[in-house]
Amino acid sequence: MTDTITLDKLDEKGRQIVFTGARTSNSFADTPVSDDELREIWELTRFTPTMANTQPLRVVFVRTPEGKERLLPHIAEGNAAKTAAAPVTAILAYDKHWHEEIPNVFPIRPEMKDYFAADEAARHGAGYHSAALQEGAFILATRAVGLAAGPIAGYDKDGIDEEFFPEGNWTTVMVVNIGHPGENPWFDRLPRVATETAVVWA
Repeated sequence: MTDTITLDKLDEKGRQIVFTGARTSNSFADTPVSDDELREIWELTRFTPTMANTQPLRVVFVRTPEGKERLLPHIAEGNAAKTAAAPVTAILAYDKHWHEEIPNVFPIRPEMKDYFAADEAARHGAGYHSAALQEGAFILATRAVGLAAGPIAGYDKDGIDEEFFPEGNWTTVMVVNIGHPGENPWFDRLPRVATETAVVWA
């Protein structure tokens, strides 16, 4: 008989921090966010499960006044004030050439690099899916280190790409404001889809 491995689980407080009690922040305090905190977010995010451990997500932490000046013209009017106020805004990007890392991150199958190099459709299909997994994990990691995440959808993707990734190797997939909650940061909690609607047992 194979021995059973018993995994630890998050206690109620941990689940509340990462899932049930966490909220998208719509305002931010001027409390600084340190480089160490941002490194912690990334150190957690990079353990996200991805296809063949390929990890195609890349991050630009925009935290200087000069960086915000470059970013804000590409943020929609409704998101501009909170993006300006957030101590950090993370541009989550997809590396179009993620397959170049395969010999390093998946050394048991280095030949996969050549396969994905030759098939652009397969490369981007697999890469975007894995990057999406990492995007979700990035938000959970932000919560796990005691910060609030405020992902936004209103921005000019092409404008951000032209400003921050002019070489064309990376492309924006999400923008996330990061910091400590400010004044009246939360909207009322909205309903969740009913379990009976979303879950089927087979």
